[in-house]
Amino acid sequence: MTDSLLQPAPAWAIQQWFNTDQPLSLEALRGKVVVLEAFQMLCPGCVSHGLPQALRVHQTFAASEVAVIGLHTVFEHHDAMTPTALAAFLHEYRIPFPVGVDQPDGHGGIPHTMRAYAMRGTPTLVLIDAAGNLRHQHFGSVADLTLGAQIAALVLEAREAASVAATAGPAQAAQGCASGACPVDTK
Repeated sequence: MTDSLLQPAPAWAIQQWFNTDQPLSLEALRGKVVVLEAFQMLCPGCVSHGLPQALRVHQTFAASEVAVIGLHTVFEHHDAMTPTALAAFLHEYRIPFPVGVDQPDGHGGIPHTMRAYAMRGTPTLVLIDAAGNLRHQHFGSVADLTLGAQIAALVLEAREAASVAATAGPAQAAQGCASGACPVDTK
């Protein structure tokens, strides 16, 4: 199932990062489309569909335009899915993109980021546009063609926004077309 959205994406609450030298944030990824793959390493759908699809996205789209991020969001079997076990899992499955461990709630319940995004389970794939807005959220499997089309549309949207920003006059650049209408600079 997919939900089409347009609202600011919530910040991530990450306990630990893998496959990156520094913590990542949505603010640091502005200007790129973000593909967030929420998974659990003991989830059959995640292992057979979600993570392989995220890997294909990572291999297909330019890293300068699309950031693929894994979110290990454990809401069951907490004792088996530790960060140590996750490190081995990421190595064995050759997952090269950054993966954050969702901050546990401290009571064995739904982790913070999973709750903030109102995820219903795993795998969940979230698309965030280059401006930091939540655009699509898929629970379960999503067809590669559907996902590719959605990502491509967001990449084109980001390119157009960057082009407009690059050619905007000083008044437009300062205003940022915040009103939703970008006036032509006739000077």
